Amino acid sequence: MIWEIVKKAAKRIGLHNPSLHWLRHGNASHSLDRGAPIHLVSQSLGHASVATTSRYLHAKPSDCSSLYLG
Repeated sequence: MIWEIVKKAAKRIGLHNPSLHWLRHGNASHSLDRGAPIHLVSQSLGHASVATTSRYLHAKPSDCSSLYLG
């Protein structure tokens, strides 16, 4: 029943092929974008390595490495 609710909600916002992987990926990506520590996201996803979780990190146009120069 929950999956039917998710599919209907996705269709309403224009997403016609939601999947459990899509939901998992979205949750991880949004958590990392909002500053969640990567090791915690990695644990919650059950990844054996943080390197696997790093696939969910996305560079944004507003990101700039010069912001971190002293």
